[in-house]
Amino acid sequence: MCNNVFRGLGVALVTPFSADGGVDFASLSGLVDYVVAGGADFVCALGSTAETPCLSVRERMAVKDAVVGAVGGRVPVLLGMGGNDTGALCKEIGCFDFSGVSGILSVVPFYNRPSQRGIYEHFGRVAEAAGDMPVVLYNVPGRTGVNMQAATTLRLAHDYHNIVAVKEASGSVAQIGQIVEGAPEGFGVLSGDDSLTCDLLLRGACGVVSVVGNAAVRTFGGMVRAALAGDAARAAATNRELQELYGLVFAEGNPAGIKALLAAKGLCLNVLRLPLTPVSQQTADGLQRWASVD
Repeated sequence: MCNNVFRGLGVALVTPFSADGGVDFASLSGLVDYVVAGGADFVCALGSTAETPCLSVRERMAVKDAVVGAVGGRVPVLLGMGGNDTGALCKEIGCFDFSGVSGILSVVPFYNRPSQRGIYEHFGRVAEAAGDMPVVLYNVPGRTGVNMQAATTLRLAHDYHNIVAVKEASGSVAQIGQIVEGAPEGFGVLSGDDSLTCDLLLRGACGVVSVVGNAAVRTFGGMVRAALAGDAARAAATNRELQELYGLVFAEGNPAGIKALLAAKGLCLNVLRLPLTPVSQQTADGLQRWASVD
């Protein structure tokens, strides 16, 4: 199996936009510096939090290059590359410039709702197209409309050497526990839900791809490191302190909440692309109270 470098605190980066709606590359570079200096173990570009479906192909390439340049080799870069057309996705992967990228995060095909067999065959083709590039599976049924079952994840983990981890956002602790228990040596389970991360890490997950980490990189990262070290009491205490923040950040969808908080911290403007819209004033006021979180 390929080496899984995606452990600890990963941050699912937002894509900052300027007032005119264009990508704000200066703020993106500043955000990368903020999370890396704050202790992020890796960053994820062009995931769900990045509003990737609303970025053009040219913008996605420019964002990838900007993130890789800002990281400067300090931490691994996980790059979102998914789709619901297996052939088109594999063609893109086959000719993609992965310079500075340590692995790809590929989501379960969305909208067309494949069977478990279809999911297995889709990711098998993706793994083959990726060659020696590590692949992290991404299960998020709330966005895709279908759940990748534990048995499918484990089959892929055992059958393909370069499928090194799964980002699990099913919300099912029982399902995620099955994956942790049945995974081959070296295969990682990453939390895809900030609010479940403490529990999952204490149950054997190896890390998280976090939304809250964009703004609370040191505080949330301290909880992650405590849990990975087996310090359940310290991890649980920090997790309790963050419960209100979790609720506010996700109250009106992602990345609307985290962008409002980042704007309150002065790290980017509170600008999203339709069909996403900013959070309500009530939620924004609540997030403003967390602007000092670090």
